[in-house]
Amino acid sequence: MNYVNFGRTGVHVSPLCVGCMTFGGKTEQPEVGRMVARALDAGINFFDTANAYGRGKSEQALGVALKIGGQRGRAILATKVHHKMADGPNQSGNSRRHLVEQCEASLRRLQTDWIDLYQIHRPLSEVPIDETLHALDDLIRAGKVRYAGTSCFASWQIVESLMVSREQRLNRFVCEQAPLNLLDRSLEREVVPMTQTFGTAVMVFGPLAGGLLTGKYARGQPVPEGTRYAQQNHPNANFNKRLNPDQPWWEAVEALRALAAIKGVSLGHFALAWVRQQPGVTSTIIGPRTFDQLEDNLRSLEVTLTPGELVAVDAIVPPGRQTVPYYEVASPLEGMEGKNFGPHTYRL
Repeated sequence: MNYVNFGRTGVHVSPLCVGCMTFGGKTEQPEVGRMVARALDAGINFFDTANAYGRGKSEQALGVALKIGGQRGRAILATKVHHKMADGPNQSGNSRRHLVEQCEASLRRLQTDWIDLYQIHRPLSEVPIDETLHALDDLIRAGKVRYAGTSCFASWQIVESLMVSREQRLNRFVCEQAPLNLLDRSLEREVVPMTQTFGTAVMVFGPLAGGLLTGKYARGQPVPEGTRYAQQNHPNANFNKRLNPDQPWWEAVEALRALAAIKGVSLGHFALAWVRQQPGVTSTIIGPRTFDQLEDNLRSLEVTLTPGELVAVDAIVPPGRQTVPYYEVASPLEGMEGKNFGPHTYRL
């Protein structure tokens, strides 16, 4: 396993990170245990979850698997906080109250004394960034968190946080987690250049574009049973329209499938290898639901794209281009116009 420097931290992580969203839900505990053990045996040391995944069930399942195997010390454990965890006005967000409360809850569920990477799951402009950073800094100084990170933050928000951390001598965010895949390269426009400038790590999720790059789907063919697109009235409105045979992105998928075939690999392995080789990418989050899917994702580590193949990809899906809006996050300033939060007054 060729481990990668995690930004400026000095920590080394595997180029693939196991995303644990389905753990404790679609992926039951016995399967979780097998998958965690297999990942560790393969050299994968990075696991990413969130308190909101199954309202704590994912953290709990991952904690049990690491505890039973006695492998906590080998794992770099990342979780996230922000989303609503219970009824009430203070049960979500990026306030000190919520962060400290949910950190304690995550530690209990994960059955650990520390969280390696504690990420703010979404930005929230109604909470000044110094409030969030001071809370995270206290958790780090208390030894309950090693490092802090962000997820789906705009580049300007990350730069603002770095400025505040420097001015107030607080621990800084060390990484950003965001989507990147062959059908949505918008991350390359601003976020990746910014993270390269400031030495911030990048964790990529959605490398297979929600399954569109797995090779399971073909234009005009029935949707395979058991796949996410077989679900009727999917809560993500984009999912319901993506498989329309008239969508222009099909042409890109078919061209990419042809490139993968020439190389003699699956489209999924080709897509994962491409993300792994992109400048600025530290670790790619895979989201296997089953043991077999994990095994398949691991085989992508054997694939390396040549310079010529990378140029061919750029001709099909140009850098910075968004062929499919894989994941869209509402503007962090939405509804904030005219509101005043002391020194942090945001205007649309």
